[in-house]
Amino acid sequence: MKGKIVIDKQLCKGCKYCVMSCPKGVIAIEKQFNKMGYFTAHPEHMGKCTGCALCAQMCPELAIEVWAENSRKKKA
Repeated sequence: MKGKIVIDKQLCKGCKYCVMSCPKGVIAIEKQFNKMGYFTAHPEHMGKCTGCALCAQMCPELAIEVWAENSRKKKA
């Protein structure tokens, strides 16, 4: 299964719960702050994302959207 996450930079407050909860280390914290003064999260290694949605479940600001794609092949 392959996943994709999108983080709303204006909602994120940089609490790092998503970073700590991601089992694949997909998310990191930006080095520059947003217009509210928070160092926000961003997907740094998107290729590792499985779409497990642990990051979205942990986010208190509901700033993360997750999509999961099932890549199973059909058997002949």
